Amino acid sequence: MEDRKLIELAKEGSQGAFSELVLKYQARVFSMVLSFTRDRETADDLSQEIFLKAYLALPRFRFGSEFGTWLYRISLNHVRDYLRKAGKRKEVSLEEIGELPTRDESAEKKEQEIVQESRKKLLHQLLEALPVKHRIVLTLRDIQGLPYDEISRVLKISQGTVDSRLHRARKMLRKRLAPYLSREGERYAL
Repeated sequence: MEDRKLIELAKEGSQGAFSELVLKYQARVFSMVLSFTRDRETADDLSQEIFLKAYLALPRFRFGSEFGTWLYRISLNHVRDYLRKAGKRKEVSLEEIGELPTRDESAEKKEQEIVQESRKKLLHQLLEALPVKHRIVLTLRDIQGLPYDEISRVLKISQGTVDSRLHRARKMLRKRLAPYLSREGERYAL
């Protein structure tokens, strides 16, 4: 069944219709929340809270945008509130991140896993250090894969602003990654 019909049924009180909407969008919402919180339990809790907020706000949904766009807007606002309250917007210095692991000859597979995990951790720490408005656009586009027009609707900003923020976010991230990409003549492919 299409979203419009499910929404109309849910507005009339059908819990089954809203459950179908939850099933359709829960993976996308969870993934987006996880990309900001980096904690599965927290992402799970926040996702449930987001769907509760959406359910309570559903009578005010007027089909002015797609349901997914509306739900992403609720999700982003909820995550922003959570991060602000949790004090997650701290700056991370490059010295706190540490070095990438060195080569361990005896366990190459384990080394690859450690390096990969270290790279992910580094990238997420550097992402968290970006200003929120840039981190959100970068996450929605490069991690969640949303198109520019949907990001524009979710954030209520022009597509030009989306493009500008995305360009600046990528530039800031490249600048922060630069010390890790070239060390003593070696190249690390992140």
